[in-house]
Amino acid sequence: MTVAIVDYGSGNLHSVAKAFECQTIKKKGACVRVTDKPDEVASADRVVLPGVGSYGQCKEGLSAIDGLIEALEFAVLARGQPFLGICVGMQLMSTTGLEHCQNKGLNWIPGVVRPISVLDKSLKIPHMGWNGLETAVDHPVFDDLEPEADVYFVHSYHFEPENDTDLLATVKYGESVTAAVGRDNLIGTQFHPEKSQGAGLTVINNFMRWYP
Repeated sequence: MTVAIVDYGSGNLHSVAKAFECQTIKKKGACVRVTDKPDEVASADRVVLPGVGSYGQCKEGLSAIDGLIEALEFAVLARGQPFLGICVGMQLMSTTGLEHCQNKGLNWIPGVVRPISVLDKSLKIPHMGWNGLETAVDHPVFDDLEPEADVYFVHSYHFEPENDTDLLATVKYGESVTAAVGRDNLIGTQFHPEKSQGAGLTVINNFMRWYP
């Protein structure tokens, strides 16, 4: 099994790769590859898209590498390989992002990425720190997590999917904030599994074993 962690200049690649390499010990024969090469992404068995920064910058970074978006779409949409988006990498699955200005996303899961809005002014934006995950559905990637397992967030925007069935998990931060979305072979987490200690490693291990 080859896991491609996509390098487009906008990801927290070192910690993501480290977390996945840790879990490959449990998955014999797995190989984690940080890559910006479209042919390696297109042929991977698992694809991970991290993302740090703004929506527009990340989309621009993806678009700047010739053939990379096409390779992602071939691996994920045409071949149906399991895909994990992390933070802005998850947000890019949406139709549109409204960070700073309106940007088009990959449109893999219909929806809009909007600013988090909280009425309680004691709550700071960006939403940064640990929150208890509230899963909306049973999903194999969340297997073996404790109820309301704490996971780590750093973000000011969240993904509002058009279809309720695509919303997999939320957290309470004044209001309900999207923590994970997904459909078919796609899953994205607003939280950072690579920074979420035991709960995050469980999510990564489950993703490695997931056969949608």
